[in-house]
Amino acid sequence: MKRRQLLAGVAAASGAGLAAPALSQNRIEWRMVTLWPRNLPGPGVAAQKVADRIGLVSGGRISVRLFSAGEVVPAPGAFDAVAAGTADLYHGVPSFWISKSPGIGFFGSFPFGMTAFEQQGWMMHGGGQAMYDEIYGRFGVKPFICGNSGPQWLGWFRRELRSIDDFRGLRFRTAGLGGEMFRRAGASVVALPAGEIFAALQSGAIDAAEFIGPFSDGPLGLHQVAKNYYYPGVQEPSSAEEIGINMAKWNALPADLKQAVQFACQSVAEEVTSEYDVRHPVALAGLIANNQVVPREAPRDLLIAFGNSAGEMMAEFRAHADPLVKRIADSYAEFRVRSQNYMLQSYAGNFNARALPIRWG
Repeated sequence: MKRRQLLAGVAAASGAGLAAPALSQNRIEWRMVTLWPRNLPGPGVAAQKVADRIGLVSGGRISVRLFSAGEVVPAPGAFDAVAAGTADLYHGVPSFWISKSPGIGFFGSFPFGMTAFEQQGWMMHGGGQAMYDEIYGRFGVKPFICGNSGPQWLGWFRRELRSIDDFRGLRFRTAGLGGEMFRRAGASVVALPAGEIFAALQSGAIDAAEFIGPFSDGPLGLHQVAKNYYYPGVQEPSSAEEIGINMAKWNALPADLKQAVQFACQSVAEEVTSEYDVRHPVALAGLIANNQVVPREAPRDLLIAFGNSAGEMMAEFRAHADPLVKRIADSYAEFRVRSQNYMLQSYAGNFNARALPIRWG
């Protein structure tokens, strides 16, 4: 409530004293491209929230028009379009840009890495934000986190996985650093935008696919083709959503509008992250009850193989030839180690206690 009151006050202050004609004359119009089908539950809706919130908090001085995947550029081209100035900002996830630099992936998620709340702590209090700005700045982009899906699911599989032998050789739609982990564990990784996953799974072009979790996966219809829904999604223990703004457009903003954009992203991040946690369990219950989906826990030997692959990757990043990538990896890994034991005692300890055979409520 306090945050909403603050944002309302900022919006009012931004527009205060401006006559309607002056506001119209000075309005900045931005075009946002996204990776998502329009209004896709989760990221598609979140993208529109960011666009609307920037307009609100800026008092109407910035107007953001959203274009969904493919309307201006194909989803994988969103980053380059913003860097080049073809579009003014994008809404996406860092995992799509790791071909630019593997260090970018850490700001989205890392296999067996931090939860959404740990990552937020690293970004805000552990030096993550400064490195985030630095590595995106190489490409002429100013980034902001504006949400997190929380723990994702391992994915939809046509056939049951009984051991790692059932995983090796699968044609698996995935992305980002998690995709590299799966590749090292024996999968044939296929990168596809959200709108193409269902057709590929239905046609047999791929054997399995992961996207986000029940809230966003359900509308894609993947459960119509594959009924085995595996967890935990160790490839992405959290997955940050972001906007990236063309650096020239960002630098041209006055200080108060820069602050308005920052506040807009912070408020949407809080709202989006909590919504995923609320919507996922409801969506999962519907998938089970209405579509015969079977949630399955991944075999232990498969998770261990994944974890060992992730560990190899982290060791390589911490010895990377690019000093910035190495610095990002060191910072991320050290923050995770500091957080691990306390999280086991605090959050995990309470979850384990709640699972005891007690009478409550």
